[in-house]
Amino acid sequence: MHGSDRRFDIEEKKKLDPSNWVEKYADYLYSYAAVKLYDDELARDLVQETFLAALEAQKGFNGLSSEKTWLTAILKYKIADIYRSRSSGLRNNAQRAAPEQEEDFFDHDNGHWNSGHDPVDFFCEQPDILQDNEFQAILQACMKKLPALWLSVFTMKHVDEEPSESICKAMGLSSSNFWVIIHRAKVNLRSCLQKNWI
Repeated sequence: MHGSDRRFDIEEKKKLDPSNWVEKYADYLYSYAAVKLYDDELARDLVQETFLAALEAQKGFNGLSSEKTWLTAILKYKIADIYRSRSSGLRNNAQRAAPEQEEDFFDHDNGHWNSGHDPVDFFCEQPDILQDNEFQAILQACMKKLPALWLSVFTMKHVDEEPSESICKAMGLSSSNFWVIIHRAKVNLRSCLQKNWI
């Protein structure tokens, strides 16, 4: 490729077409946000905010990614802000409340599972259980019962697949607090699923 062709190609990439954003990307961005926030109305609001932020930031678009990837990155930052705001001020309360909740699951003296809370095998004939609408509804209801901080951390780790270090930095957590929250979130989710799915 000649130098002039490369410059032309870069210039072509840098062109954005805001007039088509809603038609081309609104459904995708809404689905992306709804899965992570478990709140349809908030997901719709964030998509609108994403488009507004993108309009204001057009000059910063460097053309190294597609419009869709760039818009998704803006939305991702907005979702992270929601996670932080939901958990703001709850870190100490969540840490204090957690041991009382966990006592339901474990014997205080020996650390073994209490009767009725010990894990049971999930009997699922469906290999693609995560695609099951009924299971998804129960899983989402169980996730909504988690404290806001736990839900934010769990979602960032297991839905967004963020690295642990970046979650700790974003949420202001130590590594040990992070792993305690992940453990407690999983224990609570398992218990909720056992009660409602099996």
